[in-house]
Amino acid sequence: MDLKEIQNLIKFVAKSGVHEVKLEMKDIKINIRNEAKGATIVQAAPQAPQLVAAPAAAPVQESATSGTAVVEENADANYLTITSPIIGTFYRKPSPDKPTFVNIGDTVQNDSIVCIVEAMKLFNEIESEVSGKIVKVLVEDGTPVEFGQALFLVDPS
Repeated sequence: MDLKEIQNLIKFVAKSGVHEVKLEMKDIKINIRNEAKGATIVQAAPQAPQLVAAPAAAPVQESATSGTAVVEENADANYLTITSPIIGTFYRKPSPDKPTFVNIGDTVQNDSIVCIVEAMKLFNEIESEVSGKIVKVLVEDGTPVEFGQALFLVDPS
């Protein structure tokens, strides 16, 4: 994360009215707090590298029997996830009158545009970092997303 991205994050937090935001990435940990009278305090510290990478958790839909939920959780574990690299609002279309970037069943390649995340009036095109077939859209159009939140499930086979 470069200085300009950190500055944009500080501005976003200040405008949103949120009291505190904590962000942890591979190599950095950032804590942004809004104090009284509009002052913003930023603390950044390097973070030790993590040795074990856990797979992204996929939501499990509840059903009448717990056995079905376990089967679906195990099935989702076979898929790769496309996650949001920033905080903002998720959009599946480039504009309201245009078609969606990707639908369930579409094949995506590495660097294919799959959605837009709008942050501070900037519309950021989100590219897939994996290749495969879209099997599930995990976020509704027009809803807020967090950094690292799963957006799509992709079957790599």
